[in-house]
Amino acid sequence: MTTKPLLYNVLGNTGLTVSALSLGASSFGSVFRSTDDSESVRVLETAIRSGVNLVDVAPWYGHGKAESVLGKGLVNIPRSSYYLTTKVGRYQPEPEAMFDFRAERVISSVDESLHRLGLDFVDVIQVHDMEFAPSLDLIINETLPALQKVKDAGKARFIGITGYPLENFRTVLTKSQVKIDTVLTYCRGCMNDNSLQGYMPFFKERGVGVINASAIGMGLLSSRGPAAWHPATPDIKTTCADAAMYCQNEGVDISRLAYMKPLHNRNWEGIEVANYWKQINELKSPST
Repeated sequence: MTTKPLLYNVLGNTGLTVSALSLGASSFGSVFRSTDDSESVRVLETAIRSGVNLVDVAPWYGHGKAESVLGKGLVNIPRSSYYLTTKVGRYQPEPEAMFDFRAERVISSVDESLHRLGLDFVDVIQVHDMEFAPSLDLIINETLPALQKVKDAGKARFIGITGYPLENFRTVLTKSQVKIDTVLTYCRGCMNDNSLQGYMPFFKERGVGVINASAIGMGLLSSRGPAAWHPATPDIKTTCADAAMYCQNEGVDISRLAYMKPLHNRNWEGIEVANYWKQINELKSPST
């Protein structure tokens, strides 16, 4: 009944044998377009039947909705059929309520996620977008030790970190006293930006599993194009749109290609973080 993907990989030193393609459940929270729950459940069931066994989600996706919808879909799927990863640290749309990497919030966040998912444990619990923390020291000295407690309590099997700036992974992996099993980075292993490749030897040396999220650049490298909130600079969006149109005219889906000559490791690192702290500082400043 199952059509297996062509390739499975062992995720670093975790020992988890995961499908080469995973299911990112952010769309279940209507992040990219409006979706209904039944559609999302069908997507999940189709993915599992096709041999996909790694599912990634977070409280941030739809601000709890994605986890809740995913939980509905997992009810009738054997727990042994998939590995589930979720995250802590990023939550609500308002800037003042968006990020919280403190230990006590981390602990409660895991319990909330497990409740929404209807699970007793997740396979990997990850720090979400750690570049938005006031300092990486907070991640190293408070967030990760809290996740170690989560792991010790049997609520997670492995610990991971996520983010956009690649150099942050090297910093945290080098300094952390907590064993980090996986890294998840997004939009850094795709046509317009393949800078992830340069970090792979370091991750391999550390025995860290690497999850390359959003290989089509959060919609940049698709015929539909990115959502309005996409942080890419105008030149990146224009070049990707031109490339998508060219591919469409040639009868090819751009998301199936592997290289784009006009852009070489072009990205938007720092733009989202700067905008976030600008909003936070404006909230703190007295109005005039």
